[in-house]
Amino acid sequence: MSRLPATAALTLALALALPAYAQAPAPTAAAPAAMTQKPPAVETARLNTWLDDQYETSLQFSPIGLTFLGRKDLYDRLDDVSDAAMQKQIDWRRASVAQMESTFDRDALDLEGRLSYELWAQQAREAAQQFEFRRNGYAFTQMMGPQAMLPTLLINFHKVDTEADYLAYIARLRALPTMFDTLLEHTQASAQAGIRAPKFAYTGVITQSRNVITGAPFTEGDDTALWADLVKKADALREAGTIDAARADALKAQAREALLTAVGPAYQRVIAWHEGDIGNALENPAGVGTTQKNGAAYYAMQLRRNTSTDLTADQVHDIGLKDVARLHADMAAIKTEVGFDGDLKAFFRFIATDPQFKFPDTDAGRQGYLDESTRLLDNIKRQLPQFYGLLPKADLVVRRVESFREEPGAAQHYFPSSPDGTRPGIYYAHLSDMNAMPKPELEVIAYHEGLPGHHMQIAIAQELTGLPQFRTQYRTTAYSEGWGLYSEWQAKEIPGTYADPYSRYGQISSELWRAIRLVVDTGMHAKGWTEQQAVDYFHANSGFPDATVRSEVQRYLSWPGQATAYKIGMIRIQELRAEAERTLGDRFDVRAFHDAVLGGGALPLDLLEQRVDAWVESASAAR
Repeated sequence: MSRLPATAALTLALALALPAYAQAPAPTAAAPAAMTQKPPAVETARLNTWLDDQYETSLQFSPIGLTFLGRKDLYDRLDDVSDAAMQKQIDWRRASVAQMESTFDRDALDLEGRLSYELWAQQAREAAQQFEFRRNGYAFTQMMGPQAMLPTLLINFHKVDTEADYLAYIARLRALPTMFDTLLEHTQASAQAGIRAPKFAYTGVITQSRNVITGAPFTEGDDTALWADLVKKADALREAGTIDAARADALKAQAREALLTAVGPAYQRVIAWHEGDIGNALENPAGVGTTQKNGAAYYAMQLRRNTSTDLTADQVHDIGLKDVARLHADMAAIKTEVGFDGDLKAFFRFIATDPQFKFPDTDAGRQGYLDESTRLLDNIKRQLPQFYGLLPKADLVVRRVESFREEPGAAQHYFPSSPDGTRPGIYYAHLSDMNAMPKPELEVIAYHEGLPGHHMQIAIAQELTGLPQFRTQYRTTAYSEGWGLYSEWQAKEIPGTYADPYSRYGQISSELWRAIRLVVDTGMHAKGWTEQQAVDYFHANSGFPDATVRSEVQRYLSWPGQATAYKIGMIRIQELRAEAERTLGDRFDVRAFHDAVLGGGALPLDLLEQRVDAWVESASAAR
């Protein structure tokens, strides 16, 4: 599965339900008759069975990943994120690939079998490459760091149906210090090598950590989110008749003790180290390419992994500059359509500041945002069968981000549904500052995160049959985020969307945002731009609120290369569609094209191209 550097393995596991690095047993020995010639479908079925066995072993590496999948295996544990565990998993993956290569003839497989074969091998290569740069990544940042994401996991994904489930929750609280201390060791080792997260990341980690442990039972005040959840889940067991009142009180007492003796001190250690070292962090940082000793090589690796292409930083930068110019022209056309008298920058300011484009910064305004997002997504849901053959079983809900991790202007995001469809996908919105949530952008973001965007893509992938299970859970940024951005654009074809010019402006603005990312991410990490230079470029070329711009730029600095994948992925999916339309002419079926893109799960762009080309060839032959 697509992975961040080793020191950020927890973040990835939490965000995308991917296994973190841990000790793994050796692969099971292969059958002696492995290379016997068989029909492609039979050989592929045999490979799928083998891959499912391997994948099941890999899932046991990550208790966190299992929880995200809706399973209760290893429910009382957290992931081992030590260097030793990382190395053991890498060794296991290498052995697994070697066994696959000696057991199966790639050329004897059908298309899906070959894609699975290549993807399994690719994951092992990427894990090994990233281990080499394990000190370059940041274990703790303001972007989904473990200090925020572990509480999110426990509150939202650790379901408590039995007393044993509750005791497992408590065990995880007691295991939290080991994970945090290990990640602090990674952080300290990186700092000794001169690699530190920017100062704003330190500030974010400190603030988020304090938020988790401010309030009962740690301090005076309202219940913390963790304690409120533990009380709620114990009371729910009592109300269901699973336990009596005395046992509920006893369980709550155990949970309170774990919070006070394990969780609180662990968070205090995280706070103390970051407060003690913050003076060494950069106030106005440039990117990794110019601030880390091997930063240029690290960033080149991040670009390759995130875009699944061989594009250089200079090439990505130039693509971004050209796209920014094109989208400015499209925005100018909208300006003319609405009769705005002024230049484009004045038009940006008008939309960014005029009260008609804001929800009230009140609870009613926040609920209005959620309600309107839900209404628009319901319209998409009704019409999906006109454009898509494959549809998700899992439902989609819209929610506000929990208070302890909510940030003004931070990006909305999606948390996946469970593979069996029983837990819905969640579209999360940061709503603490409604001035950072302009109305023209509401619609396009809902389509990106929800339907036909991430929920459509991820839920369908998880629900696919006939593929090895690892492909239903695999994530690769260029595909996943490329699809999200493509979905914003494709939604224009669905009736009832982008009904007014300002909503269309919002769609163009969202695409512009991703084009600017190409310029800014490469500018900072490859060309030495500072945070402020990136902010200035954003403001000069867009009308996004300052809170949004700063949050975005800080995200790119914390997560090098990830932001480039959106536009690169979108461009390639659009190119594949255009090529298919040219080849098939009036035989082109958009439902079939979308099914070709979605029906194989998330794939790196080169493998996606193989799948789409095969569909085009098949459709051409059917004339």
